[in-house]
Amino acid sequence: MSPHKTLEVKNLKKHFSLGKGKTLKAVDGVSFDIYKGETFGLVGESGCGKSTTGRTIMNLYNKTDGEVIYEGQSVHHLSEKEQFLLKRRMQMIFQDPYASLNPRSTVAEIISEPMEIHNLFSSNKERMARVYELLEEVGLNRDHANRYPHEFSGGQRQRIGIARALALDPDIIIADEPISALDVSVQAQVVNLLERLQDEKGLTYLFIAHDLSMVQHISDRIGVMYLGHMVELTSSEQLYDKPLHPYTKALLSAIPIPDPDIEDQREQVIIEGEIPSPIDPPSGCVFRTRCPMAMDVCAKKAPVWQEVEKEHYVACHLYNDEIVDPEEAKNQQHKMKVTIQ
Repeated sequence: MSPHKTLEVKNLKKHFSLGKGKTLKAVDGVSFDIYKGETFGLVGESGCGKSTTGRTIMNLYNKTDGEVIYEGQSVHHLSEKEQFLLKRRMQMIFQDPYASLNPRSTVAEIISEPMEIHNLFSSNKERMARVYELLEEVGLNRDHANRYPHEFSGGQRQRIGIARALALDPDIIIADEPISALDVSVQAQVVNLLERLQDEKGLTYLFIAHDLSMVQHISDRIGVMYLGHMVELTSSEQLYDKPLHPYTKALLSAIPIPDPDIEDQREQVIIEGEIPSPIDPPSGCVFRTRCPMAMDVCAKKAPVWQEVEKEHYVACHLYNDEIVDPEEAKNQQHKMKVTIQ
């Protein structure tokens, strides 16, 4: 029996008009599926479009093109009432736990607000009982309910944000870099909390981050984005054991290994130059201007999205026998041989 698809993202595009004929292509044709109960990691450098992807899926941004399908139904063609009900099923945790919380509201007011909007409880007493329950679930307690966001640490504020996301008992949570603003010592605590809640409640996560080591720990499958495009997608284990795309290899080689003997032997792949502007992206393959394995064809044609191995997808000419001779591809890959220990 094939796994159940909770979310399907098909050729999603989000372009921002800047005036004077200029367009910023933040997300430019991204496709992936998320299965029920899994954590799908979405990674890439800052500015690659991963957060915009998450916000467009949530309908915080209106899509330019493509489609997002939740439980078999397009989220873009729903009535106002259906959109309202959908928001109960899909919730978001934001990157900055302070900016996403109303500084003038108490913790109890922040967590109970979604319940009031959706009329989940008939009395304030019932809502407060649920608030106390949620605070306990995220590692806080009822004594925190009447305090304000500025009275908490960054990790505690993110726990409040998680409690708010859980208030409507959602099926899927989009976590937009939920740990990047936290101290390293707190990051693991928040990730462990998210994993525990997933086990207890059967949650599905889209986990957006730029820290590949943390994404490897929490994700079942990982998609790698670059300049608005998906360049590789496979299981977490396969991505780290056998990365295919040159960009993925470079990102993985930059992860420090806490063993000097292994770290000294490992080849570091350094990506030259700055990420191009999404206002004027390169022709052909968007990564070619920084790719140490770029060929002439990379400037002429955009690589096709293809399944190179079972459940391992990549957009790179090196793996298309119709475009590049296998022997030439092998020679190019030899230039960038990297061992991920």
